[in-house]
Amino acid sequence: MEDFLEQMAEIMEVDNVNLSDELTSFEAWDSLTTLSIIALADDEYQVSLTNAEIADAKTIEGLHQLITGKQNV
Repeated sequence: MEDFLEQMAEIMEVDNVNLSDELTSFEAWDSLTTLSIIALADDEYQVSLTNAEIADAKTIEGLHQLITGKQNV
């Protein structure tokens, strides 16, 4: 989990993130951020995500649950 939070902080261009943070609340949130999350999920977690799935996740925690849920399938 700690690695995931560090990776998300880097993508969001902030020092740290909290599980309850809404994805759209970050200044860096844009289409390139979404692509970075898709690439991270693919490279680090071997999971494919769509833009819609990321938007539906809403929070850092939701995104983590989405990724880990897909890993267990």
